[in-house]
Amino acid sequence: MNLLPLQVTAAATALTVAFALWVGSGDGLRATLRRAILAADRITTGAAAILASLAMTVAVAAGLWQVVARFATETPSVWSEALVRTALIWMAFLGVAVALRAGALVSIDVAHRYSGGTLRRGLEAAALAACLSMLGVMFWFGWIMAQRVQFQEMAGLEVSMSWGYAAIPLGAAFAMVGAVAHFLDRRSEELDLAV
Repeated sequence: MNLLPLQVTAAATALTVAFALWVGSGDGLRATLRRAILAADRITTGAAAILASLAMTVAVAAGLWQVVARFATETPSVWSEALVRTALIWMAFLGVAVALRAGALVSIDVAHRYSGGTLRRGLEAAALAACLSMLGVMFWFGWIMAQRVQFQEMAGLEVSMSWGYAAIPLGAAFAMVGAVAHFLDRRSEELDLAV
């Protein structure tokens, strides 16, 4: 069994969490780095939101065409089902970056609500480590899969399957930036407004 992906992911996660903890408090260089990370996050999360919205629009348009072609012209489209599936995959993997940044994914809200200070920051760091570990594995194996299927074609679309699998590492990369930005600048209105 090849343990290299897990070892690299664990080391990168530990370094990133330690860096985020260091950058998360303090002035001077730390504040400058924090602002730079949050500025990069605004760009990547904005791009992910736009691309996910475009992917959803493509999926809806292709799905509409599939229905029209099947029932109005009685000649089903050979490409629309594959395009809908691929667009929905892209939408989901890019949308997770937006959801992570907004704090909209499942979280340990009871523990977060009833803890404070160092314990709360420790819980947030543990959640960041868990997210980064999962996203690191997704990036690594998504990249490998995208390379592995580059010479296969999607049925109906006649483009490389790598275009479908590329959503995994790209979405994971955007989500990593969003997870670190959420750690540095927590946005979780649903936790604050919950009764």
